[in-house]
Amino acid sequence: MSFVLRHMANNIWSGHLDIFPEDGLVHGFSARQGGVSAAPFDTLNMALHVGDAPDAVRENRRRYLHTLGLDPMRVCTVRQVHGTEIVRALRRDAGRGAENYADALADADALITNDSGVTLMLCFADCVPVLLYDPSHHAIGLAHAGWKGTVQRIAAKTVLRMAEEFGTQPADVLAGIGPSISADCYAVGAEVVAQFRTAFPSAAEQIVQEKDGVPHLDLWAANRVQLVEAGVPAEHIDTAEICTTCDRSFFFSYRAAGGTTGRLAAVMELR
Repeated sequence: MSFVLRHMANNIWSGHLDIFPEDGLVHGFSARQGGVSAAPFDTLNMALHVGDAPDAVRENRRRYLHTLGLDPMRVCTVRQVHGTEIVRALRRDAGRGAENYADALADADALITNDSGVTLMLCFADCVPVLLYDPSHHAIGLAHAGWKGTVQRIAAKTVLRMAEEFGTQPADVLAGIGPSISADCYAVGAEVVAQFRTAFPSAAEQIVQEKDGVPHLDLWAANRVQLVEAGVPAEHIDTAEICTTCDRSFFFSYRAAGGTTGRLAAVMELR
């Protein structure tokens, strides 16, 4: 299993995890080159809610999605709020949030669907994209797992919601953890540490790591742990292991930029 950053047309780059079969779904993680946004959103900012010019974001989305063979007008997204609300997107929801942030489907942090013709999209700048595919029931899920969502187990809850909606068996799920902040770069305070030690008592030493006397949080490990606890086999989980804070030439990092920056997109669509 591996992560590949592909150089597409017109200096667009797209990340892919090879755990996902290309005949089942289209997926990708946008990078930051090849767009039209001005600094500090330069250049392929995919988010409408960060203060960038909306027309620039729409053009960025058009450029990126076209390289994947997807229709930017079929995007369905949500207003991300660092919670655990999970929304099922239907084919009729295609286009919700594609051009206007207020028109997004809901205030939520995860989307699921078993309909083709609707492109799930969420935006990230250090938080963890978690992608899920059930090949048996041909269904997908996409979750936004910042530290608040991770400690509340949004990835595992998304798997369980797919089970309720589609009959998904966790043992069949293929999962991908996309580019996001690494433990080396994610120093946290005592309050966050306490919440993770409480939420993951058997894996606390793996998730909370001391570096030079400062606690660091491993969100990749925390999401892997909860997926395994939900029944996803460990060998079905692929991790990009790309740190957005370290690799700022290719990815946006909220922490490294001091808050004002663009967002990469994670997208999924069933074939």
